[in-house]
Amino acid sequence: MNIPVSPIPVVQQPGFGGFLRRKHGLHPAEGLIIVALALVPFLGDQYYALGAQILVAIIFALSLDLLVGYAGIVTLGHAAFFGAGAYAAGIASQHGWGEPVSGLFIGAVAAALAGVVIGAIVLRTARFTLLMVTLCTVFLFGEIANKATSVTGGVDGLLGIETWPVFGLYEFDLIGEVGYWFSAAVFLAVWIGLRRLVHSPFGQSIMAIRDNPGRAAAIGMAVLPRQLLIFVISCFLAGLAGALQAEINQFVGLKDIGFELSATILVMLALGGSGRLYGAIIGPAIYLVAQDILSKDNPVLWQLWLGIIIVVLVLFAPGGLTQLFVRLKGRVGR
Repeated sequence: MNIPVSPIPVVQQPGFGGFLRRKHGLHPAEGLIIVALALVPFLGDQYYALGAQILVAIIFALSLDLLVGYAGIVTLGHAAFFGAGAYAAGIASQHGWGEPVSGLFIGAVAAALAGVVIGAIVLRTARFTLLMVTLCTVFLFGEIANKATSVTGGVDGLLGIETWPVFGLYEFDLIGEVGYWFSAAVFLAVWIGLRRLVHSPFGQSIMAIRDNPGRAAAIGMAVLPRQLLIFVISCFLAGLAGALQAEINQFVGLKDIGFELSATILVMLALGGSGRLYGAIIGPAIYLVAQDILSKDNPVLWQLWLGIIIVVLVLFAPGGLTQLFVRLKGRVGR
């Protein structure tokens, strides 16, 4: 007896002007991103380094948002792939290849290959088991980096990294201007690519699997292969962010592959809100700017004040700042 199965409804999440609409045109609110990137040079040369750091964190948070917000796969070990990309790009530079654009792909591909292996394991688990396996992953990668001192430098970090000028023309300077604009270009490329990805039929199918994997499998979707593909894409972008940081800082350390980084980027994403991409931009920006201001004002207790601010925001905006903006926009519209 054939029982008809109704198609899975794809619920479009609210956003700034309906983010998940089918058209890919630039929304006016998204123009603020371009404006913000262009305003950084007017703040002073000392903000180039902070701006580049924020952009790296945003790319990393965007990669995590693909898993947490769109695929519904919560992980505590995403820094393992960030660190894998950073070490891959750094080691390539140590061995005489410091070209920045190809270095990004070296790091991203290394992280993606690691994602294929790890994803094939962790995606066969669920819930608490999945969290614990991802947590073990970041500890495993961190211990490998710590013990392989001949390759990674161990606790001393990866030294001797040299990044060549971008396209042979723009040399990375001490104030970080070239590093900032290079990071901005990479971020825009990632942002445009992810917007198209989440609007695509594949992106819609990933959200359908997130909402109801049983029904997705019932209508013929290959659930595990699609989850593995989005996992690998996420790892690719995390490795890209790690490689970008290695090229800008010309140093890679154990903190770039540790659990603390995984927890921090998860907090940034929760602060901004997951599942809209905007939250992965707003969260890291606010977190790192607040960290910069508070650490200058109070070098001893800045973490306490930052923690209080985050707790207050979570209490009044449990879905993140993007959800708060959506609610306020709805009230104003009514």
